[in-house]
Amino acid sequence: MIQDKDFTLRLIRQLTQALEKLLLGKPEESLIQKELDFDTLMKDIFKMDFEELSSQSAEEIIEMVKMREPKDHPDYYEMLGNVFMFHFRTEGKKDFAERAKTFYELYLTTSGIFAMPIIHRISELKVVLNIN
Repeated sequence: MIQDKDFTLRLIRQLTQALEKLLLGKPEESLIQKELDFDTLMKDIFKMDFEELSSQSAEEIIEMVKMREPKDHPDYYEMLGNVFMFHFRTEGKKDFAERAKTFYELYLTTSGIFAMPIIHRISELKVVLNIN
């Protein structure tokens, strides 16, 4: 069982890093070139693809995260923020922007880390969502 948790956490971190590079505009190190299948990683982590995940409310997704080990929550929230931010940037859906903001804020709260890139993304999302 420990191996499964460790494996899932490694997948989360791998997906987070790949998305981070995409969000920072480094396409030469994109998911495609690393031969990472986005939906396969999502299914390995959440047992569903992004379409299924995005059909759930933010509250439902948060409940799924809460069922995991508390020490892993920041990793999940950062990855979810990146996933929804990536899809917001590619698809332009404001719902994805709202979810990215929610998950990034939860990441900052649960991790206790002062992360300027995340803070910058939250500010960017607030502009899009017309939040002061």
